[in-house]
Amino acid sequence: MLTRTVKSGLEKIAGPANVSFSREDLLCYSYDATGASHMPDAVVFPGGAGEISLILKMANAEGFPVTPRGAGSGFTGGSLPVGGGVVLSTERMTALVEIDTANFTAVVEPGVITGDLQKEVEKVQLFYPPDPTSKGFSTIGGNIAECAGGPRALKYGVTRDYVLGLEVVLPTGEIVNTGTRTAKGVVGYDMTRLLVGSEGTLGVVTKATLRLIPLPQSKKTLVALFPRLEDAASAVAGIIASKVLPSTLELIDAASLRCVEDYTGTVFSNAAGAMLLIEADGIEEATEREAEIIKKVCAENRATEVRSARDGKEVDELWKVRRALSPSLSRLKPTKLNEDVVVPRSKLVELVRGVEEIAKKRGVIIASFGHAGDGNIHVNVMIDKSDPVEAEAGERAVEDIFELTVGLGGTISGEHGVGVTKAPYLGMELTPELIDVMRRIKDTLDPNGILNPGKIFNSISTAGRREEV
Repeated sequence: MLTRTVKSGLEKIAGPANVSFSREDLLCYSYDATGASHMPDAVVFPGGAGEISLILKMANAEGFPVTPRGAGSGFTGGSLPVGGGVVLSTERMTALVEIDTANFTAVVEPGVITGDLQKEVEKVQLFYPPDPTSKGFSTIGGNIAECAGGPRALKYGVTRDYVLGLEVVLPTGEIVNTGTRTAKGVVGYDMTRLLVGSEGTLGVVTKATLRLIPLPQSKKTLVALFPRLEDAASAVAGIIASKVLPSTLELIDAASLRCVEDYTGTVFSNAAGAMLLIEADGIEEATEREAEIIKKVCAENRATEVRSARDGKEVDELWKVRRALSPSLSRLKPTKLNEDVVVPRSKLVELVRGVEEIAKKRGVIIASFGHAGDGNIHVNVMIDKSDPVEAEAGERAVEDIFELTVGLGGTISGEHGVGVTKAPYLGMELTPELIDVMRRIKDTLDPNGILNPGKIFNSISTAGRREEV
């Protein structure tokens, strides 16, 4: 509970209109995409780094936790206020400060919606490639905290590859600037890389300088249908082996395909066991040549149909289907245990075979889709958690999937982070020595443990830990 002095101090710093203690508002900021809920004691909407600095200095002096929050779209509980205290929303910090067309950079505040930034830079023929499926509502600040990826990571990389520098408020309240506005810069430790993907535990991003690249001249969108999931996975390996690097190489299994067909009314083929959604981009002649190679490889891997999207309208429809995958899975079961594992591309076939075996062994439905081109598959264990037997089977299936992934040389998270839901499994992938180094970094920057506590290293009750769909 916050003292009367703290409440008054928050209102003095941010202004009474930008602080709320009402139960209705607290409830709205108590949950994220995991479906878990932890009530904060206050929600504050600061206007800039100065106000955040004062709030964090007060938090250290008075001993209350502060949890930064973007759009709350995270899948591992990174923005859950597990210890109560203050939720620090970046909703008011939405300025697109600058687009520098001479140096291919943009400067933005953390509350800018990712999709809005993409639209703005494309108006001047520039390109911000990080493309999380939630780009229509997730924020740049949240993307930086979680190092978001998305379908285009195969060719263009993830958020960390486009962050040149940051303005950050450290947990103790100091405002620092990291990185450079230049394409190169190697002075001192790379603090920018340390902060990107730190899940809001090492600092609050208040401004970001982002790298842009020229907008590709052309794009070709393809759909390929396969009789079996394993055939589609083999085609992914074949495309990569052909030395063609698509901008997007998305895999959708039969269970996911049936759900999204029912959800959107778009039917691809009732007989399809899997689908690939593929995009090539670049100079027009090269794009056409790569598309032909991709079609040939798909046919060699038993594709029953491979075709190009006819026009922009159909491309939009295909992406609408892709982005509807996650919510459409509610047709299978009410609770989704959404894991984002990654394996080396060469192990993709082994991963999909193993996941199918785990589904049979545990007696649960597992729907898989995702960024197959970079080995990142969203494996969704679908259960009804009101059934204790099914809930237990689902948790065991998740453990099996993590063990399989790590055994194949992969990682238990490609883009969702650790948060609270994967904290119990951290030791499955990282050594005790490395975890200790990470803890010491956290303790150095946040000696009083006030910034986003309970994440990455500490597990909490798993009750309600997953997304309700």
